[in-house]
Parts: sequence; C-alpha cells; structure tokens
Amino acid sequence: MAVYFFYGDEDFNIEKEIEKLKSGLDKNFLEMSYKTYDNPKFPDLISILRSQPMMFGKMLVVINCLEYFTKTFDDKQIKEIETSIEGNNENLDVAFVAALPRDGGKKLDSRKKLFKILAKHNAKECASIPTYKTAELEDWVKKSAKSKSLKINPDAVTALIMQVGNNLRQLDGELEKLKLICYPDGIATKEMVKDICISNEDLFAFSDFLMIGEKDKALLEYRKLLEKKYPLEILSTLQTMLRRWIIIKAKSSQMTPFELGKLTGQHEYVVKLTIQKLKKANLKDLVKLKKNLTEAEFKIKSGQSFDVEREVEDAFLK
Repeated sequence: MAVYFFYGDEDFNIEKEIEKLKSGLDKNFLEMSYKTYDNPKFPDLISILRSQPMMFGKMLVVINCLEYFTKTFDDKQIKEIETSIEGNNENLDVAFVAALPRDGGKKLDSRKKLFKILAKHNAKECASIPTYKTAELEDWVKKSAKSKSLKINPDAVTALIMQVGNNLRQLDGELEKLKLICYPDGIATKEMVKDICISNEDLFAFSDFLMIGEKDKALLEYRKLLEKKYPLEILSTLQTMLRRWIIIKAKSSQMTPFELGKLTGQHEYVVKLTIQKLKKANLKDLVKLKKNLTEAEFKIKSGQSFDVEREVEDAFLK
C-alpha cells in the first residue's frame, strides 16, 4: 500500500495530485476502486484503512482529514492509526488530504503526532503562490500553457497575472479560454488577455458601485462580467477579493502594507492601492456582502436555486 499526504491552501494543486493517482486506476471499475471520505470518525477511519480491495485491481481512497488537526487523538488511537497505515493491503492506496482555506494565513501544526506519521509517507505541501512572487507565478503560467500546447507571449503572461491574480484554478481556466480564442495560431497575446480574461479591476469597479449604493451601475457592470465569466466564477473571484478587502479594511490602521501583503498574499503596492480604494467602503457593508454571497453560493450548490444569474444578482442587491 502507498500512503500520500497532500496539504496546503492551493486546492487546485491538491486536485491535480489526486487526478494523477486516479489515472492509474482501471477506468472500467472506477466507481468501485475510487472512494472519498470526509473526516470519518475514528472507528470508521480504521475500518477504511484496513479495507480489502475486491477483484478490480488497485483501489484508491481519499480521506479529507483537515478536522483531524483541530482535535486530539489519544496515544492508543494514534498507535492504531499508524499500525493500520503500515500494515494495509498492498493494492490499497490512501491519500490523506488537508485542504486549508485560501488567504487564511494558516498552516497545519507540524508538531501533532498525526502530522508526523503522515509526513513519513509521500507528503507534499501544496501552498498557494503569493501574488508578490511574480517570477514564480509567471513560471507556473508558462508551464501550464505549454502543457496545453499554447504559446503565450511574455507580456501576455504578465497581463494575465495582473488581471487574475494568484488563483491557479482561475489562471488555468483563463488559459483554456485563450487556447480556444487563438486557434489555430496557438499564440496568446496581451490584447487577447485584456479582451477575454476577467479583470480584478473590473470586479473592483463593480464592487465600488455596490459600496456607494449605485446599484443600477453595479448591475450594468455585473452583466458585462457575465460576457466573460459564468456567475459562480464571478462569485468565487469576488469572495476571494472580499476576504482580502475585509482583512485590509479591518487591520490597515494596525499593520503596515508590507505586513498586510504577507497576510493576504498580495504585493505591497497592490495593498496600498486597495487601502486607498477602500476608504469610502464601510466594513459592515463588506461583511454583509460576503455573507449574502456565501448564502447565494450555498443555495446554488445545494440545488435550492436553479436561476444562478438571478441568485447572484439578488445577493449583490440585498
């Protein structure tokens, strides 16, 4: 049995690691050979680790275990987990996943006994790339573009990062769009990025209208964004931005732009601009908007709302 441990706040990279493992399974029996569990209780965890694969070859089990790091297993339980991991069936692969919230500034406690046990087995930290590490982000974009057989000009790479930020999932999605747009030449330009890729500045302009109560103009901006993005993508991007704005608005009087940049994963210059733009914004309004968006996202994803565009729109206007 192989055991893997993926942790960090870049869930896109964690998903990529899981996809690599899944690719080794027999596609004809994927429903039987691939299972996921969310923070199973201790007896269930032991039972899962001792699972015996059936007649379908390799089996992959993914255990989302973030909650395990907020509670304490006693020594006997830790020993049983360790024994179960080390003595399991050779045809069973187990991937422990601890996906942290983006922009939360948190890390797993490496002093915990469970962390030390899992860290012995193919452990990989999947951390988000801070926006201020532009060279690292540019390298990621170039490699991702190459994997899609997409050529992208250097100034287009810079423009893409400036517009989208450091969210790898969104960057990957924009690269997919660029690949379709620039067919058959296969070369993405700065102009293409500006034309089709969603801009954080566009979102900020949209939110500015919301903050000062000009909801008619906000609606117009939202509908412009819909030409480039699906509503849930807009919502997801705005949620990320709102988390940062709330932190900056709440702590700008106590922390320097550099400190806020480290906390939010942004360049110091971007933080300074954000502080200026947020001067007219009310912290309570930002928190209320984030609450409304969270409720809208839950309704959409839980199937309680089928008119996605309207649900997101209503959340903006409440």
